Amino acid sequence: MKIHFISIGGAVMHNLAITLKKAGHEVTGSDDEIYDPARTRLDKVGLLPSNEGWFESNIHSDLDLIILGMHARQGNPELEKALALGIKVQSFPEFIYEQAEGKMRVVVGGSHGKTTTTSMIMHALKESGIDFDYLVGAYLDGFEDMVRISDAPLIVIEGDEYLSSALDRRPKFLHYHPQISILTGIAWDHMNVFPSEENYFSQFEQYLESLPDGAEVYYFNDDSQLSQLAKSHERNISMIPYGRVKYKTGVDGWSAIDSMGKSYPIGVFGSHNMANMEAARRVCMALGLSEEDFFKSMGGFEGAKKRLQLIAEKKGRFFYQDFAHAPSKVRATVKSFRERFPDGDLCAVVELHTFSSLNKSFLPQYKGALDDANTAVVFFSPHTLSMKKMPPLSTEDIKSNFGREDIEIIHQADELRRTLLERQTPSTHFLMMSSGTFGGTDLKYLADTLFSEF
Repeated sequence: MKIHFISIGGAVMHNLAITLKKAGHEVTGSDDEIYDPARTRLDKVGLLPSNEGWFESNIHSDLDLIILGMHARQGNPELEKALALGIKVQSFPEFIYEQAEGKMRVVVGGSHGKTTTTSMIMHALKESGIDFDYLVGAYLDGFEDMVRISDAPLIVIEGDEYLSSALDRRPKFLHYHPQISILTGIAWDHMNVFPSEENYFSQFEQYLESLPDGAEVYYFNDDSQLSQLAKSHERNISMIPYGRVKYKTGVDGWSAIDSMGKSYPIGVFGSHNMANMEAARRVCMALGLSEEDFFKSMGGFEGAKKRLQLIAEKKGRFFYQDFAHAPSKVRATVKSFRERFPDGDLCAVVELHTFSSLNKSFLPQYKGALDDANTAVVFFSPHTLSMKKMPPLSTEDIKSNFGREDIEIIHQADELRRTLLERQTPSTHFLMMSSGTFGGTDLKYLADTLFSEF
């Protein structure tokens, strides 16, 4: 097939493009901005557009398919020409379902923990030698790409509730119709497209409506929204509650405990990850793995990239990076970090980067999210607010909504480095949380600079 990607620079989009080229398809793509790692990876396989931007000349009647990313808006000149020529246009979730319709489909959904739970399942299946396809939102050791499409009988998908494309305003996970699902939790996010908590919650109601009869849904039973959803649905599906794996903590790491009381060392920590692991265990056992094989595999699972990822460690001090940016994610990550490192000072830094996090009306959702940190820092760029055409945020907006008068508010990368150097102690651990880059900060260099002071 001849396939053109409009908005090829997206995390999943560029991985799907690479996967399809490897499979022998003729692939092209365009975008108005492409950043690493997508830029380097596309260039390596000859898929990096020669010029950034949208060009009608990219669209011609010989194309069999357009895959449209969410970054491309209505009125995009390439999209308009494709529609005029009658070329088939799909979002990537539509395309994925078309390829996976005859497979056993496992989808992990929820407001937080999707990537880690999906990655745990993938790691366990791979360790057990099971053939499967996948789509996940971050890089995972042992997997070359974030997307695989083959003739495998099983596919594991991270099911995002965000919209599919400019032409398809449905959440991505409504396309997949899985036989097995996980729902990790519901906490209002993406305020720019889901303007109220009720509207956001309704997306998950629609998700249950989209499932085939007899589907199994594993849901986290400590989440009040999910418990409400489980009680109120009217579908012929099985709602199966789960909690957390039993675990014990130690200075050298955490261990999981199986149903027979046997302990297994594991490579992740935090009570939220124990819930993610229990969900992954349930699904993997439903797919035929033994409990022992699952827990043995977790000893080698160190998490997906940017999900509580260790950047540096020196003399018992730790510097971690995490993708957390939404309130529920920040709250859970800070709590888990404190569980893992109860001693020493914790400096927690969160970047406000998304439309929701930069919206003054959404900021109250962050109340108390950084309370477990000794030093709390919020980073945001006024330039980002300007680019997103959003009103400015004041110091008082941040302090009052986070509920901390002592919070540090920073706007520049150099200012961030200076502040952390000034505020650290010989026992300070650092937790950097963002879906952005802290103004282009090299986190490894920052960690080395901080740790060189003591």
